[in-house]
Formats: sequence, structure tokens, C-alpha cells
Amino acid sequence: MKAVTWQGRRHVAVTDEPDPRLEEPTDAIVRITSTAICGSDLHLYELFGPFLDRGDILGHESMGIVEAVGRDVVTLRPGDRVVVPFNIACGRCFMCRRGLQSQCETTQNDQYGTGASLFGYTKLYGQVPGGQAELLRVPLADENTIPVGTDLPDERYLFLSDILPTAWQAVEYTGLDEPSTLVVLGLGPVGQLAARIGVQRGHRVIGIDPVPERRAMAVRHGVEAWEGDDDVSRVIAHTQGRGADAVIDAVGLEAHGSPFAHAAHAVTAALPDALARPVMENTGVDRLAALHASVDMVRRGGTISISGVYVGDSDVMPMKTMFDKQLTLRMGQCNVKRWIDDLRPYAEADDDPLGLDDLVTHRAGLAEAPDLYEKFQKKDDGCIKVVLQPT
Repeated sequence: MKAVTWQGRRHVAVTDEPDPRLEEPTDAIVRITSTAICGSDLHLYELFGPFLDRGDILGHESMGIVEAVGRDVVTLRPGDRVVVPFNIACGRCFMCRRGLQSQCETTQNDQYGTGASLFGYTKLYGQVPGGQAELLRVPLADENTIPVGTDLPDERYLFLSDILPTAWQAVEYTGLDEPSTLVVLGLGPVGQLAARIGVQRGHRVIGIDPVPERRAMAVRHGVEAWEGDDDVSRVIAHTQGRGADAVIDAVGLEAHGSPFAHAAHAVTAALPDALARPVMENTGVDRLAALHASVDMVRRGGTISISGVYVGDSDVMPMKTMFDKQLTLRMGQCNVKRWIDDLRPYAEADDDPLGLDDLVTHRAGLAEAPDLYEKFQKKDDGCIKVVLQPT
């Protein structure tokens, strides 16, 4: 089969790989019809080389048609159309029963002290081959598929794999239960959807991003979109001097405006893997401009919801300010299956209330993946969301 594989920093390639096979009686094989490049894939493209091997198959936003199932699979049969959540979870353990599939005790990665395994996402999360490929082996397939109908196009369902529930969880974690002011930092795909969900819930949503095309897309969906100059002062000035009721940080570890951490990332990336791994695990630092801005622009007693990925264990945070302002922070990998019943009606609604038909800017076959990774990272050509169609 053809697959998108990691070959080195800022270097992915489409290569011939062995077709996956059923390895356990609970497995399924899915022929991928659509798979997306996620913003978090760009962290692998840029930073996570020490935890990748050349030839690792990337991708964790996928859907397709079931081709084969193991003898113990009971809810699927060949021909079913399914979305594949990016979490790999058992559905039965202590964590899964509490809706914390991203912390599944069956697939946790004890060697690295990390949570549930993920498709296509480094040794830290199981080094499981990902879905930017023609075929995907799905472990524990009864739990790790979402059967969907056949009438709607892939792009109405594909984002149930990650970015739509990630955005929903980000808004849920703000705890806003009445019309409020919500700031979304970063208007990439997750930020776009979080902002739209906020608008649907009746909030005043301010989205902040330096990229004009992202701001223009957000405006089409009822969001106040700002460029980000002096954004803390501006938010406070537009909220009666208090600050936003909640802030969603949808940017994460590669935020602009953190020059020292940016330099540290560059140095770490240049180290041999054997040296870089312990540095990243034990003394890693993130670019914290977005998170620090969140602390400054949220009101006292407000909430910061973090959906952007952070990996540093030596990050410096303004604890005095956070304590004094009595802030609540909620964060973490999305628990995809927890939110599917809430989200399916939005995906299937005739009026497309979240504008899922207005998110993808670039569509291509697998062969174009290397160029589109580069374009997505550089934000060239108005690139906001990429969908690859292997078949």
C-alpha cells in the first residue's frame, strides 16, 4: 500500500509499505477514503523526531470502509463505513467507563508515563501506524470505530475523528453555561470549530490569529476576528475592564512570540536522538506566548481551556498571578467517544450549523502530501485544513 511516512525533520514521503493484516481477533482493517493532516501532525514534522523512526506511518484523522474483521469483532462487518477516533481505547477500563478514553488503562504507555495510545503519533503514544495510508489496522475495533451513514460526504463525518470533538471538549471545559465572552486564541481548524461552537451556544466569541485567511473564515461564522496586536489590552478594554469569561488556547507549544523557547526547540532538534529524548522528556520547554496571554486576558475567577498540545516539563508559569486571579485550568487530549452522541446531529444536520462544508481549503491524493505538509506548516496559499483522499 501507499502511505505517508516520516523520514526526518520537515521531511515526509509517500512510500510503499506492507499491507496491514489482522493481528488480533479484535482487529479490523479499514480501507481509507479520507484522511486529514492535523495541526498536531506539524509537531511531528518539526519537533518530535527523537520519538519517531524513519518510515513511521503518520496520520490520526481517518475514515473509510471496513475490509476485514477479526473473529471476535461483533459490531462491524465488511462494507461498513466508519470514522476512526484518534484515541485507541478499550471502552471497559476504569478510565474509559468515566469518559476518559484518552487515559485508557489498557493502552497506556507505561514506558513513557503517557496516556492512551494514538494512531500515528510517536513512541510516546504507542508508535501505532497511522491513517495517512490506503489501509489501516484498527485495534480493539468495536470500540475504536464510529459507524456512520452512507448518504453524506466524508467531510461531514471525517472531523469526528479528532478536531470536532477536540473543539467541543475545549468549549465544554470552559464551563460557560450562559451567554458570555469567549476568546479563542488560534484560528486553525480546532480554533475555527471551537469558535463556531461558542457562537452556536450564544456566546460572544473573539478569535485571535495573525493569518488573514483564518480570520476571514471565522468572520463568515459569526466570530469577531482580531489580528492580535496588543490583544490583551484590547480584550480587557472590550470586556468592561474585566477580561474574557473564558479563553481557549488552541495554539499550543509552537506559539509565535516566544523567542527563547523557539531557540531551545531549534537546538534540541539538532541534537542526536539519544541526547534529544531525555532533554525533551525531562527539561523540555514550550513556547508559551499564547498560554501566558490567556492568563492575562481572562477575568478573575475565569477559566482557561487548553486544547493546543504542550509537552514541556520545565515550563515556567505565572503561578502568583494564576493563584491571585483564582483561575481554573482544564486541558488534555480529547476523549473522542465521550462526545460523539452530542456531535453526530451537528454533522448530519441539513443546515450544517457548524459549517463543516466550509473548513477544508486543500484536497489532494496521497502523492501530494509532502508538498501539503510544507504548505500547511508555512500557512501558504490560505492553507487552513488539508484532506487527503487515498482512494
